[in-house]
Amino acid sequence: MLDTALWTLDESSDGPTTRHRAMFISDIHLGTRASQAHQLLEFLKVNDADTIYLVGDIVDFWRVKRGPVWPQAHNDVLQKLMRKVRKGSRIVYVPGNHDEGLRDYCGTHFGGIELHRRCIHETADGKRLLVMHGDEFDVVVRYARWLALLGDHSYELALSCNAPLNWVRRRLGFGYWSLSAYLKLRLKQAVNFIGEFEHALAQEAQRSDVDGVVCGHIHHAADRMINGVRYLNCGDWVESCTALVEDHGGQISLIRWRDGQPHPLMENAAAGDAMPAAA
Repeated sequence: MLDTALWTLDESSDGPTTRHRAMFISDIHLGTRASQAHQLLEFLKVNDADTIYLVGDIVDFWRVKRGPVWPQAHNDVLQKLMRKVRKGSRIVYVPGNHDEGLRDYCGTHFGGIELHRRCIHETADGKRLLVMHGDEFDVVVRYARWLALLGDHSYELALSCNAPLNWVRRRLGFGYWSLSAYLKLRLKQAVNFIGEFEHALAQEAQRSDVDGVVCGHIHHAADRMINGVRYLNCGDWVESCTALVEDHGGQISLIRWRDGQPHPLMENAAAGDAMPAAA
């Protein structure tokens, strides 16, 4: 997949595993019907890393409080991550707004997993990246929590339409398509919000005197340069099934995963553009 990736054999998978230097995953939202836990599990079976960053909203405690949806695949994802810790991977958990209760424990370890409010990742070629979820730069979440919760319910409703729609599409021979992502990215206000969010994170990276920032939160995977700062967004495992990986030469790529295989479109810094949240 990547020129300098290392290949190993994982006895829990059906074949060889690509060993990356680092892997960044965010917005899994375990505990919700919308979580693409099966897709993530397939990804984790054939992708491993020396360091794995969980960049927030891994478990959706907002939804869990209303009554969790917790199929076996959600347990399997957590067990797979713990197995990677036992095999020597370092896992760093940066909580987001949907799992913000864990922020009270930042600076501690549990089960071999480190909890940090934010941290710095240094790539193999010496670039320093600020790793944070990013919700503190979302004015709705920060100043109008009731509106964020209302938006969360509306987003959940739109997501619920994805499953029956794609059941019909599969019967007609078409690939996966996300109605919720389409609506989100076609709304002018949402497009403006994404742009403002990206620039706010880039400015925070400049204030932190680093070369770039890795974040999540807005479910919009991206790899772009903004005013000399590399802005990287992991995307999510609700709609787009995306992750960032760093190879052992320091190159970071954005991978989109679907149906057990990487999407044909892979991005890296040379592309310099954002990947859409859904095809």
